[in-house]
Amino acid sequence: MEGVFVHESSYIDEGAVIGDGTKIWHFCHVQSGAEIGCHCSLGQNVNVGSNVKIGNGVKIQNNVSVYEGVTLADYVFCGPSCVFTNDLTPRAKYPKGNVGYKATPVGEGASIGANATIVCGHEVGAWSLIGAGAVVVSDVPAHALMLGVPAKRKGWVCECGTLLGAELACEDCGRAYRETDKGLEEVER
Repeated sequence: MEGVFVHESSYIDEGAVIGDGTKIWHFCHVQSGAEIGCHCSLGQNVNVGSNVKIGNGVKIQNNVSVYEGVTLADYVFCGPSCVFTNDLTPRAKYPKGNVGYKATPVGEGASIGANATIVCGHEVGAWSLIGAGAVVVSDVPAHALMLGVPAKRKGWVCECGTLLGAELACEDCGRAYRETDKGLEEVER
């Protein structure tokens, strides 16, 4: 683990794997079996659950819990206090444990805004952008801009983050896209 920084107030359980160049700031907890890629940043008070897989270059802002069942692909951004769930019908009196958890894959480069909630069992597509405070209750297509409660697609975004117009071509970086049944895919320009 070259160049890994773990603040002295954080706990890394035995069996957790942390990639080179990752920084883990104040009051974090990385549980056993968690795998965190290279060059990630975990802000203050982040909890990474058992058996969670986090890709390379992921940035998790303050006060986020990434529970078992959630997978973050490379370059995912999790804004401050965003929420992941992993059980659709939790009961304190009748705990199901991890057999009741629903998988929540978050695709490459997706960004989740501050205080957004991702209800478990839904896929968040690559390079999508979930607005602050949105509540995701269905699958999110690749490159979708999702806003509101419940979150609805309000547009499309480029890989670079620019809002796309009707022609689906980015004015900033020059990428172009076409719609598919899974969202947008990049095309030659």
